[in-house]
Amino acid sequence: MANERLRDALERARVSPAELALLTECDVKTVSRWLGGRVPHPRTRFKIAKRLKEDEDYLWPGARRAAADATDSTGMVQFYPTRGSVPPNLWDRLLDGATAEIDILVYVGMFLTEKPDLLDRLRRKASAGTRVRILLGDRDSNVVKQRSIDEGIGQETISAKIDHANAFFRPLRAVQNVEVRSHSTVLYNSIYRFDNEMLVNPHVYGKTAPMAPAMHLRKTASYGLFDTYAGSFEAVWDASTQQEGRA
Repeated sequence: MANERLRDALERARVSPAELALLTECDVKTVSRWLGGRVPHPRTRFKIAKRLKEDEDYLWPGARRAAADATDSTGMVQFYPTRGSVPPNLWDRLLDGATAEIDILVYVGMFLTEKPDLLDRLRRKASAGTRVRILLGDRDSNVVKQRSIDEGIGQETISAKIDHANAFFRPLRAVQNVEVRSHSTVLYNSIYRFDNEMLVNPHVYGKTAPMAPAMHLRKTASYGLFDTYAGSFEAVWDASTQQEGRA
C-alpha cells in the first residue's frame, strides 16, 4: 500500500524525492519504494522525520513499536540527542492518546506554557477521567537557585520562570482530577508520562534542558526503564507539597 502520509509530508515540506535521496544517501528508486509502502531502516526513518518535521509514528504507523517490541526489552523507543529534536507531533500524539494518567515533573517546563491550547486540552482530559499531576519546582528552594547558577543564568532566573509556570497552571487548580504541587528535589530528570509511554529529559550540568538528551520510553511486560522513571516520579510526588500559589 502506498505511503500517502509520506508523500503528503514531502509536498508540505517542499522536498522532492531527489532531495530526499541525497539526504538519506540512497538512490531515487529506493525513495520510490518508500513512497510505495516499503519501510526504511530505523536510522533513516528518524532522519526523514526530522527533515520533514513530522512524527515518525505518523509517517510509518506501528513500525517503530514493532521494532522496539522485537529488539529492546528495556522499553526504549527512541533516543533523541536533544529535547529540542523531539518532533512536536510526538508530544501532541502522546498527550491526545492519554486516557488514564498524565504526569509532569519539571522545575518550570517553560516550553509547555508556549502551547496556547494546553490548558483546554488538560481540562478536557481531566473531565473525561484522566488523572493529571503536575510537579513544579519550589521557587524558594536552594536546589532551584543552585540549578539556576549552574546553568549560568543567575540565581533568581529559574525562580522567576517558576512564577510564570505557576501563573500559567493556576486555572487548573479548581479542576477535578488535576493536582499541581511543588517539589524541592534535585531534578536529575524531567519526566512527562502519558499512560504507558513517557518522555524523559536527563539533565546535564551546565546545559539548559532543551540541549540535554531525551528518551521516548514505553512500558514493557517486564521491569524496564519506564518503571524506573515512573517510580522516580512517585517518590518526588510523595515528598511534594500542595501548591498554594502566588499572586
